[in-house]
Amino acid sequence: MLGAVVVGLGTAGSVRIRDMLSPLPGSPAENLSVKGFVSRRSQEPQQGLSQISVEEAVSREDIQVAFICTENALHEDSVRTFLQAGKHVCVEYPMTMNHKAAVELWDVAREKGVILHVEHIELLTEDYKLLKREVEGKTLEEGTLHFTGGTLKPGFGFPAFSGIARLTWLVDLFGELSVTAATMEDGSANYSKMTAELRTSDNRPLTWIEERGPGLPRVKNINFKFDSCTLTQIPPAPRGTVGLFMQDLIQFSAKLAGGVGPEELQRERVRILHCLDLAGKIQQLCQN
Repeated sequence: MLGAVVVGLGTAGSVRIRDMLSPLPGSPAENLSVKGFVSRRSQEPQQGLSQISVEEAVSREDIQVAFICTENALHEDSVRTFLQAGKHVCVEYPMTMNHKAAVELWDVAREKGVILHVEHIELLTEDYKLLKREVEGKTLEEGTLHFTGGTLKPGFGFPAFSGIARLTWLVDLFGELSVTAATMEDGSANYSKMTAELRTSDNRPLTWIEERGPGLPRVKNINFKFDSCTLTQIPPAPRGTVGLFMQDLIQFSAKLAGGVGPEELQRERVRILHCLDLAGKIQQLCQN
């Protein structure tokens, strides 16, 4: 058994605790035992667990794993603290707000011989899995992914980073991308609209729009034009029987148990770093 601590007690942190207390029977997640949680505010016991300090979590020998579930802006420091202490780390996306720091953190993980896992539950949704099957084997001519959602609290970062799940979709579906242009519209009352013009490796145009404002519905609109057809909506899929965070927990636990090959780990690392690099370039273009 590996002892774990959850850092951050928002929705994701609470779900992490719940899933480790009741793991999917027969899955690698059964090998994790949650020992406590870290929070910046003084908290009562949660789900039978006591609050501990970062210093205690880092120093305790019965804690080998940390789940980082704080605001995006705090991810980097927390990940670094636990990696340098020789702990395995699972962090919510995005792992950092810049590509250079992410490369450094992966180097620390390699030096310490521990697993660094970045959660991407949006790749685990049933509708995304169905969309990926629909796209497979088709030749893209051009496409658009337009996301709308409500305003974010402070600490989530520039839209290219807070919305990196959508960028990850595009990279996972269409391979390595480059950025040709990006703009940012800031309106009144917490409204923003980021538009990034991307190109596939065979020079096909993709547009990614991240639009947020009060009252905007949380929706992903697609328009992918292929040589054989056009997809204008994400195929509806029945909800999966295993929760998204539980699926991610099983993936992370499989890595901890040595059940994931080095080639797959490297592919994932390359994809994550590529998306962070793109997000940084988009931010730079928007701010210039």
